[in-house]
Amino acid sequence: MQQQPSPLVGRHGEVEDVAEALRTTGGSAAGTTGGTAAGAAGRTAGAEARTLLVTGGAGTGKTAVVEQARQMVVQEGGRVLRFGWESGEDPAGGTAALTDAVCGVLAKVHDGRLPARIAAVRRVQARAGGPGGEVALLSTLGEVLADAAREVPFALILDNTERMPARTASALGLLLRTFRPAGVPVVMAGRPMSPGHVTAAQLPAAADRVLELPPLSTAEVGELVVRRLGRSVEPDLVTAVLASLGPLAGSPAAVLSVLASLEERGGLLELDGQVCLTVPEGALRLRADAAELGRLCWPDVSPDAGTVAAAAVLAGLVERAEVRLEDLHRAKSSAGPLEAVGRTVDRLVADRVVTVSQDGRIAFAVPALAAALRTLPARAEVRSLHATITRLVTDRLGATAAGTRRPRLAGHVAAAGAMLDDSLAVPLLLAAAGSSVRFNQAWAVRSYHSVLRHLPPHDPRTPGVLHESAGLSLGHSDHIGVLALAEPLLACLDVPHGEEREGREERGNPGDRDGLEWVTRACALSALHEHRTPYAEDADPRYRAALERVPAGAVLAAVGGRYGIGPSAPMTSRPGSGAQEPGSGTGPGSGPRSGSGSGSGPVPSVAEVRLVAAAVGSGAEFERARQGMPGDALGEAALDRLRNAAAYGDLAGALEAVLGEQRYVAAGESTAVRYHSMVRDYLTGDWDSALSCARRIETRGRSGGAAGVGQPARALAAEIQLMRGELGRAREWLDLIPDSVCHPLVARARLGVRYWSGQADRALAGRASADEALEAARHDVRRARESGLLAGLDRVLLRMLSITVRGDSPEATRRTLEELEALYEEAASPMTYEAVLVARGMVHGDADSALAAYRLVRRRVDLPLSVDCCQCLTEVGDDPQVWLDEAMRSGHVLGMGRPVRSLLGAAARRRNVSIPRRRAARAGLTDRELRLIGMVSDGSTNRQIAARLACSEKTVEQRLSRLFQRTGCRSRVELAAAWLDGSLARQGLVPGH
Repeated sequence: MQQQPSPLVGRHGEVEDVAEALRTTGGSAAGTTGGTAAGAAGRTAGAEARTLLVTGGAGTGKTAVVEQARQMVVQEGGRVLRFGWESGEDPAGGTAALTDAVCGVLAKVHDGRLPARIAAVRRVQARAGGPGGEVALLSTLGEVLADAAREVPFALILDNTERMPARTASALGLLLRTFRPAGVPVVMAGRPMSPGHVTAAQLPAAADRVLELPPLSTAEVGELVVRRLGRSVEPDLVTAVLASLGPLAGSPAAVLSVLASLEERGGLLELDGQVCLTVPEGALRLRADAAELGRLCWPDVSPDAGTVAAAAVLAGLVERAEVRLEDLHRAKSSAGPLEAVGRTVDRLVADRVVTVSQDGRIAFAVPALAAALRTLPARAEVRSLHATITRLVTDRLGATAAGTRRPRLAGHVAAAGAMLDDSLAVPLLLAAAGSSVRFNQAWAVRSYHSVLRHLPPHDPRTPGVLHESAGLSLGHSDHIGVLALAEPLLACLDVPHGEEREGREERGNPGDRDGLEWVTRACALSALHEHRTPYAEDADPRYRAALERVPAGAVLAAVGGRYGIGPSAPMTSRPGSGAQEPGSGTGPGSGPRSGSGSGSGPVPSVAEVRLVAAAVGSGAEFERARQGMPGDALGEAALDRLRNAAAYGDLAGALEAVLGEQRYVAAGESTAVRYHSMVRDYLTGDWDSALSCARRIETRGRSGGAAGVGQPARALAAEIQLMRGELGRAREWLDLIPDSVCHPLVARARLGVRYWSGQADRALAGRASADEALEAARHDVRRARESGLLAGLDRVLLRMLSITVRGDSPEATRRTLEELEALYEEAASPMTYEAVLVARGMVHGDADSALAAYRLVRRRVDLPLSVDCCQCLTEVGDDPQVWLDEAMRSGHVLGMGRPVRSLLGAAARRRNVSIPRRRAARAGLTDRELRLIGMVSDGSTNRQIAARLACSEKTVEQRLSRLFQRTGCRSRVELAAAWLDGSLARQGLVPGH
């Protein structure tokens, strides 16, 4: 009979091994093995019952494996009893506790001889106090267990052996090694103990075999997460869970604890058919239960309440600042909570809960443990401990010297907050920022942010700190950090810097106002990168008022509306209102003006901002904006990249084209940078990656951080799902977009979903639904035109034209083609020209135009549009089979569904050519085959693969044989090597690569 695979992930083989041990009841020996030599002979006998120790780290599933094996054996008719050593009355344990446990087992064997066996045990136990009494008692225990097993065969299991009292473990080890009951298999489960522990020495020595449970592999953790949540998951979720667990990453219990914690606080969201993470990846934590944390994270024994409380205080300390051993050693002379933490650290390090780097920096080995500890009520005020650590240094060195020589103290000052006087905090923080700016700009930024909480807006140092902080943050694309400056910036803008202040004799720096205007523009730029706009309903009205006083910042903020970020806003600025070019400031990101008018640093000039905005509109508007730039500022290639980016609402791509690689810092994880990656993945055909980007953008906008959500990402995700035939998911993305949004990307996706939804529902009579979809699309086109959004409208009109051509509507086709050609006359962009060429091929059968469009699209790298070109060339080209094959190959890479396949099928029938088979002799491997190769590469055995695929080992062997034939590999080793070194991808066997 074929065995059912174990429901435990990655433990099928181990469950079988334990079940096999439990099945060996009723051995051939007639009695007990009365000595060490006889015991050894019994252990080597093939039919003799075995003793098995299942061991593994915290949460590896020892109990689950033993329980699953027990259920399997019981279902087969076997009898498995639990050895309840925990119920002993004597807390110290020993032979008496072991005797009570054996009597408890005998009570479960119902063969009528229980009183006799119990009486025999108690008589010997009464005489156990004399010489040799304990040995006689253990011998009697072995005999009565063997006698009971001859009448009713059974197996024994005992769990949590690491918690067994030392005396009980010693007695049990002697019983199993010397007086083993014949016919009674014993399975023990427990953690590996540290050297010197009695249990660690006695019980493993008594076992015939030690079965160690290895940590789950990355693939197995992913499978466990999928099983636990019951739905497909975003790969980033699994990655974040693994990163949060550190050395516990392969522990099933730890993984499940993190998932339970996420569910409890609503940290999971199903989006686009995937479960996504809606909390920052660094905020994942175990369930905040002290007992569970002790079981999972303390390797040997569960900690006491005082240790957990001290660990919680330490977790709070290391969250906000860098803590080193020397900080705690300095506190030894002082009484209080900090001294208690210092005493606990050594024990936490010995328990491998806390790690110490070579320079003394303290960190938790499991980040999720530290995050969970911080949710527990701490007995000490952590902020006061940060203040104590700071004062221990400043009392000895002084504030300025401490900040210069110990810049990491800035973290403690920031965490201490108001518990430190401004007279101490400000000089320390300024000195720390100046000292760390050369080797760690992130530290310098944090120091500047902290000092702004201590400096009043009217302080003459405040504008300079704002300027320095914004420049450093922009230098490494920390847009969240720049946005954090908004509140002190708004307060500072209200102060009349540079004018006589009431009650003061000195004047402010005349450059203060220029610097503040530059910071305002930097904030506007960072807000756009995080897809936020001051013109949204929930925006801070003070920010909008500040922009009114800085026209150059207002112009920059208004660009968002043209790239799908918030509502549209006017791009005008009053002449002579102080619109400032970058370079007139005096801090990072500004330099001496070159006279070029294009600015320097990452903040674009007003002329560059107007060029970025004009790329969305007409050709005449774009040409005027281009004339405002220096003659040699941008080449034709950069201008083409700018207009291509504008068609997709790709603000990061547009800024990169205008500013160039030297000025634009494309690193970081801002929403705009993520969307730029999404657009690139969409055009190159990596649609799975593009959808993953869309999900990350959406969940980031919902995580409560500074990020917002731009509508183009939602529209592009809907477009991808539409082309894959997933109309339901496409509608889900579009439902997230307000009806008021009229961006061309949104209009294009809406048209496709409306049309194909009508085609799928025959009750709507097809033609009527197509007319309604076209009319709604024309309305969207008019709205986009009224908003000045021309870039991208060509693709909307091209889709409308495709529908009218298929619907045999000559008048509608003529009208749409005229609109498209008029758009080209108005916009004069390269992408619009490509659309016009494709349209002429579709309407007039102009093969030359379609071929020219195909070549332009391939040069620009736009795989989705190249499929449209191939479909058109299949209709009108001289060799339709070649173009149909090319379209099918590209469509297979993209995973295109019914909307594209139906068009290609219709074209093939009209030209009387055959559709190529999707899987030829060397076609790409299927998802199931790729998964099988991945498991082979991970080192999984056929038994483990069979368990994960829910099939037999013979089926796995058959699938591997077919894989060897298809790939040309002769063994598992060759197959794994070909997968890992990219040989299979180079052979074209891996779709999408």
